[in-house]
Amino acid sequence: MPQVTIEYMIMVPVMIMQIFLFPIAASVIMNTWVDSRMTIELQETAGHLGSSIQQLYYTMNHASIASGSLTVELDTPPLIEGHYYNITLQNATNANTSIKIMNVTLSLAGTNDKTSTLVTLGENADWQNNVIFLSNSTTSIIATKSSGSICLYFGGDT
Repeated sequence: MPQVTIEYMIMVPVMIMQIFLFPIAASVIMNTWVDSRMTIELQETAGHLGSSIQQLYYTMNHASIASGSLTVELDTPPLIEGHYYNITLQNATNANTSIKIMNVTLSLAGTNDKTSTLVTLGENADWQNNVIFLSNSTTSIIATKSSGSICLYFGGDT
C-alpha cells in the first residue's frame, strides 16, 4: 500500500496548484482577448472616421459647389468597451506642399490603446490643429465652403 500514499503526495499538491493556476490563466487569456478586441474596434473607428472626413472634403471640393455647409452624422460608437476615446486632429505635413494630410489619432481614455489614420486632403482644407475631442460629445463632422476654402470641424450633439 505504499503506492497509494505516494500517489496522494504527488496528486494533492498538483490539484491544489491547478485550483490557483486555472483562474489566473483564464484571466490572463481573457484580458489579452479583450485588449485585442478593443484595439481592433478602435482601429475600425479611426478608419471610418478618416473615410468620413475625406468623403466630406471631396464632396465639398467639387466645382459645382460654390459655397455652403454640409454635415455628416457619425455612426461611430460613443464608447468602446466602457471607455471614451479622444480624437486628435493634427497636420501631418509641412506647409510647403500642395496637399494637406490630416493625422486622425484615437486613444482610449484610461488606457494605453492608441491608433491613428492619415487622411489626404487638398491645399484648400482647413481645420483646427491639435484639437482634442471626446467621443461622447462628437456626433457629426461639418464642412463649410466659402471663398474656395473648406473648413472641417466636429459638431456636438444635434
